[in-house]
Amino acid sequence: MTYSPSLGTTVTHTRMRTPDNLSPFSGMCSVCTANCIGVCEIGLSAIRGWEATYPYQTDRNQFASEKNYPVDYSHLNINGRGFGAQGCKEDPLEATYPNADMSITVGIDDPVKLTMPIILPAMAKLNWRDYYAGAAMAGVMAVIGEDVVMKDLKVILENGKVQKAPLIEEMLDAFRKYERGYGDIVLQGNFDDEHLGVLDYAIRELGVTSVELKFAQAAKGIQGLGIVENLEKAVALKKQGYIIHPDPENPKIVEKFERNAGPRFEKVGKLPIWDEEHLIKRVSELKALGAKRVFLKTGPFHPQDLIRILTIASKASVDLVTFDGAGGGSGNSPVKMMNEWGIPTIQLESILYRVLKDMEGKGYPLPQVVITGGIAMEDQVFKALALGAPFISMVGIGRAAMTAAMVGKNVEDHLKENRVPKEFERFGKTKEDLFEGLKELRGMYDHADDFSGGAIGVYSYLGRIKRGVQHLMALNRKFNLASIEREDVVPLTGEAKKITGLKDYADLLEEGLKQL
Repeated sequence: MTYSPSLGTTVTHTRMRTPDNLSPFSGMCSVCTANCIGVCEIGLSAIRGWEATYPYQTDRNQFASEKNYPVDYSHLNINGRGFGAQGCKEDPLEATYPNADMSITVGIDDPVKLTMPIILPAMAKLNWRDYYAGAAMAGVMAVIGEDVVMKDLKVILENGKVQKAPLIEEMLDAFRKYERGYGDIVLQGNFDDEHLGVLDYAIRELGVTSVELKFAQAAKGIQGLGIVENLEKAVALKKQGYIIHPDPENPKIVEKFERNAGPRFEKVGKLPIWDEEHLIKRVSELKALGAKRVFLKTGPFHPQDLIRILTIASKASVDLVTFDGAGGGSGNSPVKMMNEWGIPTIQLESILYRVLKDMEGKGYPLPQVVITGGIAMEDQVFKALALGAPFISMVGIGRAAMTAAMVGKNVEDHLKENRVPKEFERFGKTKEDLFEGLKELRGMYDHADDFSGGAIGVYSYLGRIKRGVQHLMALNRKFNLASIEREDVVPLTGEAKKITGLKDYADLLEEGLKQL
């Protein structure tokens, strides 16, 4: 069988002419007829060329891998226990799921408290206002994504460095307006942002206290990519220090462009050229500037690179490292890169567990670690926390949280037009009827009735995640995060057992029988 999708996908707005009759090896229709107008990816490529390597309408959509990986979290089942209680007294009035404590702190020298072990990974597209606002309401962390200054029409640069970035200010304010003593808004910087001095400016001028250096992510192992439609914009981006291909200041390229005879321009993000010495020094510089917490974000690279990143993080006293497994994604990533590179999340987490356990045994101070990559619901969150315990203590939820932000916004837009989406008519006709989380928010904020539907959507979605994880914690008689352990999940398949190193039900039975 093949694990890869066919050559028809909504990601590129293509389809297969004969979806029931495909050649699994190539992904093509079994019969490719001479009179086909080209509805698949090959046909799109014949018309649009290299543009077809990218997803469809990246300004309106978010994307993820369609590959059916051999092993994922569904290959694990959640264990359950019938005796005792950990993390609270063995008292039925206390050992009840609402008392399962999901709070956690992040940071070495200046920790910040979160209501649950969740971080919303880097976003700077779609409904970012509600994404950040909802995170603040829920009391978790959210990350402002890379390349914000490139999108900022009002950015001011002097000598190649940022002097003013109003869009970053807006994004920070979207979180800070609703901050209630939990979580933080984190600013991410990629290699281009570092060249422009974005993090330095934000710490110094905007009071940013948590920053993140980005290597890459699961869907996009290289940096950001994007088509630049006109010569003027291409020249402006080059002057800001970005790589533009081909060179928009080359007279031969300009001449071809003006007579519509040359290739299109493309902004190509710089690959980070960092080493241990630079990163240790840079983390120290950022903290000296005023950053209270410095994070790293990376993707599912070669295991030797993962080891190197973690050892650097240890030596540099990095507060948190996020590892993004294959299967996730959200942005403008090459389609085949989303599908065909990197380590699937469950395998990545199993590798990281082994590395971190070995590092602990050798006396390395360990950073906190986040696992992300296609995680959307509470069962996956619990499984991720258990599989990585005690070394992986947090989970990133990106695409799903943005989906909640978009749904909440769209439903509210319908209500403003006196229309109730058919799917939600059973709940009522007003904002108060539909958004159950609004009642809770009234107990925490003044003027909660004025909060946007998208922000309430994120808050409500994360509330469901929290409640669901508490249920699963109580199922295992675990009433704080520290008591969650690897035996709280059990592999169902031989492949999952091999990858995770966990005991299956037969192994657990044999252990039990020996105690008779």
